[in-house]
Order: sequence, then structure tokens, then C-alpha cells
Amino acid sequence: MSTSVIKPHQKELFGQPIGLYILFLTEMWERFSYYGMRALLVLYMTTSTLGDDARGAGLGWTSKEALALYGWYTMLVYVMSIPGGMIADKLIGQKKAVLLGAIVLCIGHGVLVLTDIWAFYTGLGLVILGVGLLKPNISTMVGGLYKEGDIRRDKGFSIFYIGINLGSLLATMIVGGVVAEWGWHAGFGLAGIVMVLGLINYLAGQKYLIEVGNFIPSKNDENEVSYGSLYSKLFSSPKQLTIVGILFIASIYGWYALEWGFGLLFLFLTAIAALLIMIYKELDSQVFKDRFLVLLLSFIMVIIFWGAFEQAGGLMNLYTDTKTDRMLFGWEIPTVMFQSLNAGFIIIFATIVASIWAKRKLKGKEASSLFKMALGIIIMGFGFLFMVFAAMEFDKSGTSSMIWLVLAYLFHTIGELCISPVALSFITKLAPVKYASLMMGVYFAATGLGNKVAGIVGESASEYGELTIFSGIVVFTVVIGLLFIAILKPLKRLTHGVEESERVLKNEEAEGFELADN
Repeated sequence: MSTSVIKPHQKELFGQPIGLYILFLTEMWERFSYYGMRALLVLYMTTSTLGDDARGAGLGWTSKEALALYGWYTMLVYVMSIPGGMIADKLIGQKKAVLLGAIVLCIGHGVLVLTDIWAFYTGLGLVILGVGLLKPNISTMVGGLYKEGDIRRDKGFSIFYIGINLGSLLATMIVGGVVAEWGWHAGFGLAGIVMVLGLINYLAGQKYLIEVGNFIPSKNDENEVSYGSLYSKLFSSPKQLTIVGILFIASIYGWYALEWGFGLLFLFLTAIAALLIMIYKELDSQVFKDRFLVLLLSFIMVIIFWGAFEQAGGLMNLYTDTKTDRMLFGWEIPTVMFQSLNAGFIIIFATIVASIWAKRKLKGKEASSLFKMALGIIIMGFGFLFMVFAAMEFDKSGTSSMIWLVLAYLFHTIGELCISPVALSFITKLAPVKYASLMMGVYFAATGLGNKVAGIVGESASEYGELTIFSGIVVFTVVIGLLFIAILKPLKRLTHGVEESERVLKNEEAEGFELADN
């Protein structure tokens, strides 16, 4: 009879490590603070400075000015995940990076409570830095709770994803009421309060995260290469240098042809591309090179997915407000409440979708991450078919039924559940441990680029019309999804069976671990 004592970090709840629920709650409160503040941002910026609004004085900006800052802000929040991942990988580890990010977020939201313009810019900057440190690294820590081959990993990420959307749902339903009663800065303050709750939860749960997210120093490992060394080696690598040189010239052109903001963005992305190219060159095995290449190709699907999906906060939101019949039993549903549909559907369907995929996997049916992601793009694309029907109905009758929106959000959510938590899990399977947080950062940067693409696509509706844009999204996403399914077999070969050995692990096998090194 065994007398061994189960340590806190080995304990489970509902078949998952307790550490998962600590990270779940931390991320839930962080997402509450982010989505709560994000919901207020454009409205606050465009509200008059005269104080004639019941919610208090705003900044008095034009819609164009507000949307421009909003677009850059939402993108930078995700792009900063790259340096955030680097800091964790090379300096302090994921666990301390998440702690530091949470502290910076608390300060940032606290500063936003102040009414001065300097506080507004400073608060946004601190939020960007805090999310950049926290977001990629907490996701990497979730992956670190599971051993290689543990089939619970995908379901664990889906549970974690519920935390993200529960925070979004609560924020959407609560913050608006707080602002209506006590004003804009009370809403910003509420975001700060819930972030403090997330920080307290994270600190209290450290005993369940002992073996996850710790910094792994090089210890004279001859295979350990610094980012600086990678950049220096670029100049002695003619092929790689040529590619980076072309990207650099294109970035300079973008600076002058578009605007300096895009130029800086392109230069930053060129620097990241150079790093990724050199990481690929330096990997010491063809197996790891192939897996790294597949990971980068999967980011194309990420950009395309979010470029379409994020119409929910832009074009679809405007369509809801101006062209949808929102009356229900004599009550007009507020436009912002439709944003809760996505989060609500995720909470309902996340574990169901994850369980369906797990059962398919155990039965030997196709359930690879790449297949899920490609299918997710197609399902999400079909969601826009309902928006096509809505636009056609509006052209005929001057209004459209809200049922089209409900169905669109439902399909978008099922598609999201096939790609977003799966992509997070996929990164922890394929990324070399030395660059795990960096690659998680690249994923979130791809998400940020998708947000920017969504804005550009949405803006084109003023020229081409909603019907054309919605139809174009349907065709493009379905074609891209089918293309990736068509090349699924060669892509899976390049992963070298990383998912083929997944199985149900016994309790003693499922102890927390650090990501396997390359």
C-alpha cells in the first residue's frame, strides 16, 4: 500500500491540475479588466468635453481620431506579447513575467481613474506593457501543467478559454451599468479593482504552480543562443540577410507610402521575422525545423481567422446598431449586449467541442490541430453567410432580423473554439522550450495583425457595401480553409507525429512539467 503524499502541485480537480484553475481565475479577472476598459474606450474618447453627457466629460475626439487610436491600441496590446515572451524566455521565466504583468496592469488601470490627459496616455501605455508580459506567458504556463502526450491538454486549454470569455461576459454586462451610474472613470476604476483580485488569486495559488513557469538558465549550454547572437549571425548568413533586406526596404517604402506608424510597425515585424528566420537556421535537427515551419504556417490561419472574426467589434457592431431590428417583446435590446453572445456561446460550448474532438482522437478519426484550425476558419466563414442573408433582407425591406446576428455569432463561436484554444495548445506542443514564450508572443502578435486587418476590411464597407464585404469574407475564408485541408497530410508529416502519441495518462504520469527541450 502506497504511503506517498500528493503534493499541492500534483493535486487534481475534475480531472485537471488545480493549477489550471488558478491560471483560469487569474486570466478571467485580467480579461474582465481588459474587455471592460476596451468597451468604454472609443465611447469615452468621442464623448464631449462639456460634461453634458450623464456619464461625465469625455475627450471630445472625432470618431476617426478615436478609432485610429483604438486600432493601434488593440494591435499593440497583442504585438507587445513578443517582447513579453522574450523577457520571460531569457530573463525571468513565465511565472515572474505574469506576476510583473499583473502588477503593471493594476497600476495602469489605477492611473486611468485620473481625469488628466497625461493619465489617459500613461494608463494605456501601462496596460499595453502589462498585457504584453502577462498574456503570452500565462498561456505557456497552462501548457506546462501537462506532460507530453497528455490528451487532457486540449481540454485544459478549452477550460482556460472559458475563463477568458467569462471575464469578457461579466465585463460586458457590468461595466456599462457602473459607468451609467457613476461615470467613465468609475468604470476604469472597476477594471483596476478586478485586476487586483486577479493578482491576489495568482499569489495565493503559487503552491499549485511550483513546477510550472520557472526560469531555466543556460548553465553554459553550448546550444543556448542569445537573441543578440542570432542577430549578429544574420550578417554572416547571405540568404537570410537577403530576405531581411527585402523586408527592410519594403518597410521603408511603407513608411513613406502610408504613414510613419505603419512604417514603425513594418520595421518591428521585420526585426521579428529576422529573429524567426535565424531561429529556424539554428535549430539543430530537421525534425525541429519542420515543426517550427508548420508552426509559422499555422499563424497564417490565425491572422486570416481574426481578420474576419473581429468584424464583430467593428462592421457587424455598426450593422447591428443601424440596420438590425433589435425589438424583443416591446424592448429594444442595446447594441452592446449582442457582444455578449460570443462569450456566452463559448461558455456553453467550449467543453462540449473539446470533448467531441477528444473522442474523435481516441477513435482514430482525424482530429489533428491543423485540421481543427482549418475547419474552424470554414465554420466561421459560413457564419458570415447569415450576414449576407441579413444584408439581402435589409436591401429588400429596410431592416433585418436579429436572428441572423445570433446565428452568425453562433457559427463564429464554434469556429473560434476550433482554432483559438487549439492554436494555444499547438504552440506548446511544437515550440522549442528555449523559445516557447516567444512563439506564444508571435501568436498573439498574429492575432493583433488580424485585428488590424479586420479594421481595414471593415473600413472598405463604406465603398463597396456590407453585402459585398460579407460575401467576400465567406468565399475567402472557405477557400483558405479548404486549401489547408488539401495540404493537411504533408503538413502533418512535417510535425513528425507530435500529436499521434496523445493518450489518457494515469495520475502518476500526469504530474506537472516544463515544456520538453529541443
